[in-house]
Amino acid sequence: MLSVIIPTLNAADGLVRALPPLVEGVTAGLVRELIVSDGGSTDDTLAIVEAAGARVVTGARGRGRQLAGGAAAARGDWLLFLHADTALEERWADEARAFMAATGDGERAAAFRFALDDRSRPARRANFWVGVRCATLKLPYGDQGLLISRAFYDRLGGFADLPLMEDVDLVRRIGPRRIVVLKSRAVTSASKYVRDGYWRRTTRNMLLVSRYLLGADPADLAKRYS
Repeated sequence: MLSVIIPTLNAADGLVRALPPLVEGVTAGLVRELIVSDGGSTDDTLAIVEAAGARVVTGARGRGRQLAGGAAAARGDWLLFLHADTALEERWADEARAFMAATGDGERAAAFRFALDDRSRPARRANFWVGVRCATLKLPYGDQGLLISRAFYDRLGGFADLPLMEDVDLVRRIGPRRIVVLKSRAVTSASKYVRDGYWRRTTRNMLLVSRYLLGADPADLAKRYS
């Protein structure tokens, strides 16, 4: 029924957290396959995912093209795109199954609630503002996952080959009225926020998205992001 697709690039540390929660979906009979779309990892990423029984698709790095490559290899009627440093909360499979059953191959998609694996005040503040963004703009990012039927994904044209903002691009094509934010959380590593500083990273992300929505070239934004 459901193909889980994870793009990776030297993602061994994140996968140790991301993969175990998916077992819930496997034992519930929901997850049909796990596809890892790798962009040339040189760490233990491939060894970890092969031990987990994942199908591995390899190609040029770039999250947009890696996500598209994973989707092209998927056989499920439904697709769940996840980042490699994101772990789904317990009982996510029940909520995902209910959404899938209610939607069929209709034109709706779902994301999970955002959360960081950090209980500090800056992390809680970041969680709050992401919640506000999703409630008002219905604009979840890729670190919240994306659950979408294969039929709807294909009608939309799938992920574009963009160096950045591939998630925002697809969500905008889905449209705010067709996005549902589920109650279950997608808990993402806070390491980049801790490294860069919460205020600095949050502000930079907001500015990059704003520039993209105003028409900036994703290639130029990707250089600033990195």
